[in-house]
Amino acid sequence: MTRTDGAALCARFSLATNRLQYCGPADAEGTLYRAIIENVDLDRAREALSRFEALYPYLEAIGRRHGLDPFDARVVEAYWIGNDLLDAFDRADFLSLLEGLRRRGLPRATAERLVAHLPARPIPHHAFHVSFVGVGEVTGHVETTVANMEACRPARARVVAVAMGRLAVERPHLHLADGHLRLGAPQREELAYDPRILPGVRPGDAVALHWGHAALVLSPRQADALDHYTARALSEANAALPGLRALGDPVARSERHAADERDREGE
Repeated sequence: MTRTDGAALCARFSLATNRLQYCGPADAEGTLYRAIIENVDLDRAREALSRFEALYPYLEAIGRRHGLDPFDARVVEAYWIGNDLLDAFDRADFLSLLEGLRRRGLPRATAERLVAHLPARPIPHHAFHVSFVGVGEVTGHVETTVANMEACRPARARVVAVAMGRLAVERPHLHLADGHLRLGAPQREELAYDPRILPGVRPGDAVALHWGHAALVLSPRQADALDHYTARALSEANAALPGLRALGDPVARSERHAADERDREGE
């Protein structure tokens, strides 16, 4: 993959949240779609993606750690799918990354809680962002719930049928058990997909999902990497969840949300 491929790859995952108006510039959808389908407007796609509030600090951090452009394809793949660029990261790197998220909108009180409970081996992968930092914590647009974590994490699914612009897939779902995030047994579901984004998708393929959007057909290597780094992300996040009290305690969650909103209003 070339450097410009990184922007197109990133657009595949970012398109869904932009359409939902959760992240990024309001007018970015067309640019991202053209980057995916036609491999054009890549400079404009890079500019738009750099304005995604929570995304870009991660790409910057991974790139900086390895002397790579934030939109190098290996950097983008590391964040959304997982690869060995993540393995060099340590707590000091992640503390610096949290400062970048603070500048993008992460409330001060949330950042302080995260610093206090930062696990031993944090990784700059989207599954760790979702399960540790939280869904929508940077923008305030989405509540951090288990259901939203499940929608937001990059999920591997196995295609079992393709028909009339719809995919039938099987995948495990995230749930809370004894205060920890777990993946359950695979369940079958159906979802719409764009044949221009996934031309030639067929039963047996592994696809990556993000907010119900089938973003990418995964190679066997990528599918294994996504499984591996998702498991690692959940393991590290689970070490911190009891102290963060982010899930399973509605009173604490309500108090935290109110404090975060006051923090945003004061900045």
